[in-house]
Amino acid sequence: MRAMRPESFEVRRDELRQLVRRSREVVLLAAITGIITGLAVRGFELLVDEAFHAVLEAPLWLAAISPAIGLIASALILRYVGGGASSSTSDEYLRAFHDPAFRMRPRYLGARIAAAVATLGSGGALGLEGPSLYGGSAIGDMLQRRLPRPFRGSDHRTLLVAGAAAGVAAIFKAPATGAIFALEVPYRDDMARRMLLPALVAAATGYLTFVTLADTTPLLSFGTSTLGNFELIDLLGALLVGAACAIGARAFSKMMRIAKGFSLRAMPLRLVLSSASLVGLFFLSRALTGLPLSLGAGYEVFRDWLFLEPDGLALWLIAAVFVIRCLASAMTTAGSGVGGVFIPLVVGGGLTGRFIAEVIHPDRTSLYTLLGIAAFLGAGYRVPLAAVMFVAETTGKPNFVVPALFAAVAAELVMGDQSITAFQRRPGTD
Repeated sequence: MRAMRPESFEVRRDELRQLVRRSREVVLLAAITGIITGLAVRGFELLVDEAFHAVLEAPLWLAAISPAIGLIASALILRYVGGGASSSTSDEYLRAFHDPAFRMRPRYLGARIAAAVATLGSGGALGLEGPSLYGGSAIGDMLQRRLPRPFRGSDHRTLLVAGAAAGVAAIFKAPATGAIFALEVPYRDDMARRMLLPALVAAATGYLTFVTLADTTPLLSFGTSTLGNFELIDLLGALLVGAACAIGARAFSKMMRIAKGFSLRAMPLRLVLSSASLVGLFFLSRALTGLPLSLGAGYEVFRDWLFLEPDGLALWLIAAVFVIRCLASAMTTAGSGVGGVFIPLVVGGGLTGRFIAEVIHPDRTSLYTLLGIAAFLGAGYRVPLAAVMFVAETTGKPNFVVPALFAAVAAELVMGDQSITAFQRRPGTD
């Protein structure tokens, strides 16, 4: 009977066995990458949180100059420890994704993470997700390059994407967001679909490792308890929110590109200008709101201010805080601060959504705030699916998803070809 089998059957059976074996290896290696990344991200978060809490409890004068001190430390670390490494984090992942020859070197990884702790721990207005994504992708890339040749697979990006997914999933406690973001951000209007399995596995293990050492409380669970079911009129409001957020995201993206260009200037000039600006923004935010809303990643804008004012906010004040936060993020970047722009986009979107709610539907401020987050984030990074999933996972309120999709699509259309990163590519250009 064996002799009667067609030769093609034997070949396909061998190919199937090899596929099953490679799939098991990919799953195992992605899981290992996720665990290592989850541990690393948790340690990174602890260092940043301890330092930032000390800044918030410090005397007023010290809190005001802390971001400037962090920028000086970051610039020195990048120059002398990193050998002149740039302050880029998420962009490094995109470069490695699209260029097989690009190496994510341990020296640069150590310098950027140390600089990120200095920047974010001192109150720099950037997010922890950039270094987390970069660190996870670097771990995956270095692990895959050190495997014996038979285990590397045919695509250099397998564990790179897995590590990126794990880093985002861990820092946001949002596994689906981590997987979708890592797959969606390399391209405009497309996804890296072949990496789906390792991204899902690594995101799950990275998340589980992180929450085992921390907790499972959603990041934006505060202040959303009054979020009710949406109405048909909210779909029209979602379209308006999406269009407005796209306009805001275009302006913010251009501002950040200018800031990145300025970060290449001479160190004394950029440090003096950015430091003075951050001190001024600190006192301005305190004068307007009584809170140092220019400091930190931006969660405090929601927890300590936006969600605590359900009965109305002056439009000019919302606009002022929006400008303060955008300028703080840009000045932190201009001064060679290391961090992510994911959360600055989230903050900008929340403020934009709240502004529109105050104009057209003051009784639905929580809903419109979340719609703004999804639209602004989706437009800025060109990741509409990840943006909607982020809000669903970090609030634990999935009933806003339908209007959020309307807002994200409207923002995507109005955004055009703009993006906050220059390293995304069109599908088919690899």
